[in-house]
Amino acid sequence: MPASARPPPEAKLRAKLGSASAVWTDILRAVGGVSGPLEMQWRPSKAGFGLICLVQSGKRTLLYLTPDQDKVWIAVILGERAYRIAMSSPLPGAIKRMFAEARPYAEGRGIRYSVDSLRDVPAIAKLVEIKTTPK
Repeated sequence: MPASARPPPEAKLRAKLGSASAVWTDILRAVGGVSGPLEMQWRPSKAGFGLICLVQSGKRTLLYLTPDQDKVWIAVILGERAYRIAMSSPLPGAIKRMFAEARPYAEGRGIRYSVDSLRDVPAIAKLVEIKTTPK
């Protein structure tokens, strides 16, 4: 597992996100509303910002956020059970298509896509809700 990194200064994060700063904040608020208190762990990344944020609840990683210019990259992995729930849920067709096309691995199916609008936040919260659905 890669080493942890220091969180970026708030001003640097806001400068990178630009118009997507509100999107970042809303994603964290919505995910926290679904899963409870969040922990954010920053790791080094080869992405342009140099860091990726693991959004966790307890020891469980819910999703990965990467700040970019005027957008946020979201990555989420669903196990097969959560994948089946997602495919029968009211998630947007584009997200279902990405999951359907994602290669299944032992840890599940992962997708990554960019978000630049507050309209996309409810779908992200729904993905986390599905991911954390008790068995």
